[in-house]
Amino acid sequence: MGRSILDMGGCQSYSSSDEEDVSTLKANYTNVSLFKVKSNSLHIVPSAAVKPYLKDHFLSRRITDLDLLTLSALPHGLDQQEWIATNTVSFFQHTTLFFSALSDSCSMTTCPAAKSSGNILYEWTDDQGKKLKCSAPIYIDYALSYIQEILTDERVFPTKAGSAFPSGFMFLIQKIFVMLFRTLAHLFSVHYQDAIAVELHPQLNTFFTHFITFSHTFRLLEPSETAQIDELIAVLTH
Repeated sequence: MGRSILDMGGCQSYSSSDEEDVSTLKANYTNVSLFKVKSNSLHIVPSAAVKPYLKDHFLSRRITDLDLLTLSALPHGLDQQEWIATNTVSFFQHTTLFFSALSDSCSMTTCPAAKSSGNILYEWTDDQGKKLKCSAPIYIDYALSYIQEILTDERVFPTKAGSAFPSGFMFLIQKIFVMLFRTLAHLFSVHYQDAIAVELHPQLNTFFTHFITFSHTFRLLEPSETAQIDELIAVLTH
């Protein structure tokens, strides 16, 4: 499903300063109170015995009342592939920021395996078809590195006027959305309490709802891929 470490240029870092993460997230998902990323003193974190991402008093927190179905729909007169490409870049950028903002809580010690709800484990597959068992931060780093390489490839995401998208464009988009989904599923399943602690959950709720709504609109994710958190998706998109 992915590329070897050498093909991807190694394990790239996507971390940035707390201030940069907060400023960028707030610039795109606003109307929330100021918060400090990576602080352990803001709130009492809920018990790990419950699933806080399914608790209505957390999940109901949003930062906009916009109709995300309308926001996801293809604007009249715009090329569908161009619309999907533009939104894919945005989803990647914001997923990267959310992971960076919560990266102190996601380490090889706290997350020795990349998993989602229901103990679903994600393994990286290199170009030789070899499956690699790796920690969550390494898996996510592989995924984000792979996506960044695709997004900056002019043959796949052309930026010059008149350039056409390749015949396999939608296949690559679906691969990107699987990797973004798995990153977000890990953040919700394992690090939602950490997001609550830094008051990042309203942004995460809103962003994930937009991501899932867009995915449903253009059929970019298979139901089997998202099944482990269907309950969460149903609540967010009802």
